[in-house]
This record gives sequence, C-alpha cells and structure tokens, in this order.
Amino acid sequence: MPPAGSPLVEKRNAAREVVDILDEIATLLNTNLDRHTLSLCISMVENGVNPEALATVIKELRREAEDGKREFDQAQR
Repeated sequence: MPPAGSPLVEKRNAAREVVDILDEIATLLNTNLDRHTLSLCISMVENGVNPEALATVIKELRREAEDGKREFDQAQR
C-alpha cells in the first residue's frame, strides 16, 4: 500500500469522498441505487456515457424487471 499522504492515497480518498457525497444525494432522492451501482454509474459517466441516456436505461431495466416480476407472480397463482 502506498504511504499515507502520497498522491495515489489522496486520489483514492478524494474519490471515496465523492462517492460518499453522491451516495447521500442518491439516498435523499430515493434513487434506490446501492453504492456499488452508483460507483459504476459514476465511472460510466466519467468515461463518456451520456448521463440522461444512462438514467433512461436504468429506468427501462427497472420497468422490465417489475413487469417480469408481475408476470411471474401471476403465473404462480
């Protein structure tokens, strides 16, 4: 592990702090994104993914998952 105070450690700490802040915001907004998923979204946006397109995909995946769950529940009756 790099020594405390090194640029790599400072960069990691800064990234962790950003994720902490964004996690708090996501919680306040009831996004239902866990820290891991939020970190993946942050990484994708940092790598050029359009945030609005990403949000649309997440909403669509949730909708499809809910539809699938509903169909499964109805088939079990």
